Order: sequence, then structure tokens, then C-alpha cells
Amino acid sequence: MSNSHSTERQFDIEWSGDVVVVGAGIVGLAVAREILRRRPETRLAVLDKEDGIARHQTGHNSGVIHSGIYYKPGSFKAKACVAGSAQMMQFCEEREIPYERCGKVIIATEEEELPRLYDLLERGNANGCPDLRIIDADELKEIEPHATGIKALLSPNTGIVDYRQVARAYAEDIRKSSGQIRTGHEVLALHQRADGAVLETTGGYIQAKRVVTCGGLWSDRVARLTGAPREPRIVPFRGDYYILRNDRRHLVRSNIYPVPDPRFPFLGVHLTPRIDGDIWLGPNAVLAFARDGYTFRQFNFGDLREMATFGGFLRFAMANWRTGADEMLRDLSKKRFLASLQRYVPELRMDDLVPGPSGVRAQALSDDGQLVDDFIFSESERILHVRNAPSPAATSSLVIGQMVVDRFEEMGG
Repeated sequence: MSNSHSTERQFDIEWSGDVVVVGAGIVGLAVAREILRRRPETRLAVLDKEDGIARHQTGHNSGVIHSGIYYKPGSFKAKACVAGSAQMMQFCEEREIPYERCGKVIIATEEEELPRLYDLLERGNANGCPDLRIIDADELKEIEPHATGIKALLSPNTGIVDYRQVARAYAEDIRKSSGQIRTGHEVLALHQRADGAVLETTGGYIQAKRVVTCGGLWSDRVARLTGAPREPRIVPFRGDYYILRNDRRHLVRSNIYPVPDPRFPFLGVHLTPRIDGDIWLGPNAVLAFARDGYTFRQFNFGDLREMATFGGFLRFAMANWRTGADEMLRDLSKKRFLASLQRYVPELRMDDLVPGPSGVRAQALSDDGQLVDDFIFSESERILHVRNAPSPAATSSLVIGQMVVDRFEEMGG
């Protein structure tokens, strides 16, 4: 990767237009769609290094439409999630994308979890999440006959959807507005010029007056192509799922979640119905050995070297080694994984768990070893980098698209 500000070099331009969006995940597609919605005359192209859209975080998440319970009241994440959830369900209805408002229970199994459960209720109410309430063990049994707990927080408006279908609908809107989606175009270098930028890609040279990057797992590296700060850096965390055996699907009716540990952005191992009828169990959260390391055996030595020489990661690892070791052991031991699930659904058995898919989360980490849980941008006169669009980005994607384009327009876009 290289960075050049030369205006002398001549390029054999494959495509030239007004705006290029780098990244065809759900956030990049939402941004491109919003630009064209506001300015239909814009000549726009979306670039992605893969051979199709939504190949990483968008296509590997659990498909939950979150209601906005977990996030700090007043934060952008809270506002974006509550508004984004409503917009997502409305979009699905308009586009006839299957979704289900199946609800969610966050279950406390021990007395010491109850204060955190009531804190979540307060947060959710402050954020404007509709119809939240605490239910007792008897009502929990009515909603989830096979679950157990002393109390639970009920969120009846939590939903599920296949975000790959949502991403395809965004892409359809982009193409209908004469935007282009060019897959197989990994950005290798970004040459800034007085009249815009030339992106050197594996598919040729692309020229645009303005650029927005939504690089997800590679967002920090794409930003560095223009000399943006090295931090925050992306550290990949893999989450592995099991799938509940088909003849045992009756054990789970809605989303069943634990009371989360407030020290971490991960929500813990949970049980999630899918829109296709499957029940996903998981995920855990372990360090991935490659940015696209979807299996335990996938290594990328360049990615590993970058993590090993990043002081922020070393500080994080030192502070959280015990939790990391527990997660790794659970990843390697089906028995431990099952025990985590049996806290909430005791009837689960070892042979109920069928190996399932994995996802990799792009976790931004600061130089002091802190997990970055907010939006981070780097920007110059003609280029806006979305460095961190944290979970629940898929739920909030329409609102995030609006927010990013607001910022882009403030820059003169």
C-alpha cells in the first residue's frame, strides 16, 4: 500500500465520476444509497475487494434488529439504534423483505445480576425503547417454556432479519439510481490530486471528485493510504456459532440473552432465532488470527505481526488475559460452550449442537488499550474515512448512512 499526492502521474482511468464509496458492506451501501437519494444526478461507484457484496460483517452476523437497550442514553449509538430499528422494519415492509418481531428476553439467573438488569431497563427507557418491562420467572416460562431464570427484561420489539437481503435491496436502489457497484476492486493506493483522487485498485484506476471509505475490517488500513492517523486500529475478534438441531428448535421461541458484562462490548453467548427457521447458539468472542479469519486455523502472519507490535493491543491483552483465556477455552471445548447455554435452557444436550458459521467483528482499539465504542472519522478536504461504525451498525444502517452523508455534505460533498 502506498500514498501519493503527485499531480504529475498520468493514469489509464477505467471509470471517472463524482463520488466513490469504498466498501460494499451494509454501511457503505447505505451511505451510497443515501447520497443518491439526496442527489440523484451524482455519478457514483461503490468499490469492494470481494467478488460480491456483504461478504464480511454484514453477511456473518446473527441477524438481530436490536431495539437500543444497551447503549448510553443520549449517545449517538442509542439514538441511531432506536431510530434505526424503526426505519429498518419500515424498509423491510416496503421492500417485502421477510422480518419478524419475535422479541427478546435478557435473563438473570443469579441475584447479583439483578442490579445490572434493572440498569438495562432504565437505559432502555431513557433511550425510548418501547414496551420494556421486567418479568418474573413464571411469566418467563409463559414466553419461553424451556428457559430458566429468576427474572428477565422483556423487549417485545426486538426483531430478526437476514441483513444480506437488506444489503441486496440497498444495492438494487443504488443501481436503479444509475450508481455502479464494482466488485473485485481492492484499493491498493489512493492518489490525492487537486481535482479529487485516483484510486489504484486490482480492477484498474478509478477517479472521483470525492471519496467516502467504509472499510470495516480494513478501515484503518484504507484510511492510512491517505496519511490518516494509525489509531484507532482494528483488531479482529471471531465469534463462532453452533446451530440447534432441527428437531429441537421448539426449545427456543425468541432471542434469549444473558445479562451482559458492562466492561465489554460483546453481549455474551445467546440463542437467536433466524428468519429461515434456524436457531443460532453463540457467539463467543476470541481473537482472530487474520482479519478474515473465520476459522481457528486461518492465519495471516502480516495481521498477527501488526497486532503483536501494536502497543494498544498488548495493553488490552495484559489487562484482559483471563477473560480471553476463558473465551478461548470455551471456543475449543464444546462442553464449556454447552454449559454456557444450559444456564438459560437446561434441557440442551451435547448432540443438540451442530457446528455452525462464524463471524469476525472489527473491534477498534486505541493506543492506550481501550476498546473504542463510538464513531470515529478521519477526514480531509475531499475524503471522509469511516474508521469505526460499531455494532449495532446493521440495525442502524439507514440512520448511519444519513449521519455519514450529513458529515460528507458539511465537508462540501
